[in-house]
Amino acid sequence: MTMENEIKAVIDKFHRKVESDPGLKQELMPLKKSINLDLGEEAYSFKIEDAHVSDFKTELADGADIIVTTTPENLRGLMNGTLRPMKAYVLKKIKIKGKLDDLMFLKKFF
Repeated sequence: MTMENEIKAVIDKFHRKVESDPGLKQELMPLKKSINLDLGEEAYSFKIEDAHVSDFKTELADGADIIVTTTPENLRGLMNGTLRPMKAYVLKKIKIKGKLDDLMFLKKFF
């Protein structure tokens, strides 16, 4: 079983959160980033622009601004709250490449 449907569900939840929180939407409006999720045997990419996730694909994109490398199990734990983002990072269960500002942005998904 792949993570595709679970990731799409998190994206939908993100969209609902942005639409219900005008302050968050305003904060995210200027953001324009591409993100790769490298899960080993699975790979996903998407873009964030105008406070909206688009171009979701089941492959890695060239030249992504943020690259997240982890396992499907660890990503699932992050998404359902059983694995805290900081703990995952410190224990090297997740690796993130990108600018510090970009990394802080990722917290908005969890």
